[in-house]
Amino acid sequence: MFPITIVSSNYEEIVIENRQALQELIQDCVGENEEDDDIECIDFQYPIAFSVYDTAFQVIDVKTIENDRALHYFLERVRNSEFLASINFPVTMLLADGSEIIVTNNEELQTTIREAKGACDEDDDNDYHDNDFTKERLDGLLMTCPWIVHEFERNEDNLIEHYNEYAIQFKAENIVKMRARGGDMLTGTWTTRVTDNGALINLKFDNLADFTLEWFVYDLGPGRIKLYQAGGNRIILKKNCDVVIDVTKERIENYLQECFWRVSRLNINGSDNENEYIGTPLKFFPNNVVKLRVNGELVEGTYEIGIRNAGFILQVNLEGRPNLNLEWLITFLESGLIKLENANNKMVLRRHCPDADDDLKFIDNVLINGEWEVAAYHNDGVNNPEKFYMYTLDFMETGRVKVTDPNNGTFSGSWLAYRNEGLHLGLFFGSNAPFNDLNHRWRIKEIAQNRIELKDYSSTGEIERILVLEKKI
Repeated sequence: MFPITIVSSNYEEIVIENRQALQELIQDCVGENEEDDDIECIDFQYPIAFSVYDTAFQVIDVKTIENDRALHYFLERVRNSEFLASINFPVTMLLADGSEIIVTNNEELQTTIREAKGACDEDDDNDYHDNDFTKERLDGLLMTCPWIVHEFERNEDNLIEHYNEYAIQFKAENIVKMRARGGDMLTGTWTTRVTDNGALINLKFDNLADFTLEWFVYDLGPGRIKLYQAGGNRIILKKNCDVVIDVTKERIENYLQECFWRVSRLNINGSDNENEYIGTPLKFFPNNVVKLRVNGELVEGTYEIGIRNAGFILQVNLEGRPNLNLEWLITFLESGLIKLENANNKMVLRRHCPDADDDLKFIDNVLINGEWEVAAYHNDGVNNPEKFYMYTLDFMETGRVKVTDPNNGTFSGSWLAYRNEGLHLGLFFGSNAPFNDLNHRWRIKEIAQNRIELKDYSSTGEIERILVLEKKI
């Protein structure tokens, strides 16, 4: 058994060589029925980002934080005066019951944390038999919302590729419904009990043997439940109150027709093609009409919701868009997100409702009022705006951006301001040089009536490019 490594509350790793050393460490811990310092009733929804400043209070970097450990180390460096930093709002906070609160400034953040402290039972009595955790509390938690499968192992075999995003809904009278990724519904039963050894959930399905087991609840977190059973069996469930369990053709059509939809991911035979749809959202209408907004013009086609043995499908027909003109199986559905796939292809659609978002309305209003020019273009640390010199950009309400070159020639592109874990501006100019270098979904870092600063981040959160647009006088 020994040696073992223990991670302390400040994320220091301690190697324990024997049982005596373990007992000595336990004695140094907070005693029975004493509160600890951490606040467990609220947590950040990661990732979150911090702007890092120099001594002149100029932003020199943006750091993306992915977990509690990284946040602890980052804040330690701030406390040690290695640099100055401020959190980038808005930030989503997760409460113990799985609900979310979006905060937009430091005052709201402090108030939200203060009000959440003590709002739930943090189980600081260190009673690991959880005598204070009742069957009624567990049942109530399970039935609050559907739960999504995020990790799954059975008999030490990792089966998440098969069960990823399966949705489970615990209902009254011990009925549990499971929706497979293709939309198939499976019905079973569930019961719970709380023993001296912990809480257990018993799942039974006639046609789903992998889930049919009595599972120990070994961890409860904000919006998350971890289950295990001896022999290499483990499930992680995450709460999702927006996911649709009882999918119907009418419900799919209603979702599609509510707003625009962005193609946020399009992978065809292993190749990413979503860049072709930057700034070009889809709009689904009644009577099976679909329109794609390209350079401000609506290209019309048709769509159909069908039913196959595997589940519900979306068939799109748009001229000149072969990558969309496929029969797509709907594998995941919630009010703002639709995931689809077929054979070796995958597509993700995200809902875009600008009229319901005051920030997006402000951005749109700023952009369409006046003409703009490229004031700065930093690539790999080098500012080179000269190639855009004397070009003019005119953002139009239709989603078209007209570019006028120094010789008064023009060409068109597409633009779209949208929200996705922050505010973004999608720009797409096709192959028109030099603006084809700006084809990207840029993150909006600063915006004012006469200036907008956009940044491009790498997968590790490092700034790769900065684009600054300023309104022409």
